Amino acid sequence: MSHVDLMAGPPPTRLPEDPATTELETTAPADVVRRRPASPAAWAALAQQAKDEGADDVTVYAYARVGYHRSLDLLRRNGWKGHGPVPFDHAPNLGFLRSLALLALAARAIGETEEWERCRDFLRDSSPAAYDALLPDA
Repeated sequence: MSHVDLMAGPPPTRLPEDPATTELETTAPADVVRRRPASPAAWAALAQQAKDEGADDVTVYAYARVGYHRSLDLLRRNGWKGHGPVPFDHAPNLGFLRSLALLALAARAIGETEEWERCRDFLRDSSPAAYDALLPDA
């Protein structure tokens, strides 16, 4: 009989390669979103671009929220059960982690305290390394 560690928790979720990541190297995020609207990486890039260009926090929030929800769909299709590690060092996970971090920051900026705290904690629980890298001043 094999021993099962009931305290181990779920295994890390490693998303499949996102073709949008390569496209984002040479193509504007909005154009990639139009071609690949299910891509968390494309939505995260669009949210980051909006933030970097000084867009209204509500716009950044909206883009990041779409990326977050696209990520949840993708995570579930790849075995994620609503919790557990999503490693920062696995490049295809970055679209989710970046969307979640940007959503947290935008929620804080628009005064959505509960959403900020939920997303901040979700990021920390999913990937402490992503939390440290993407929310260093949280």
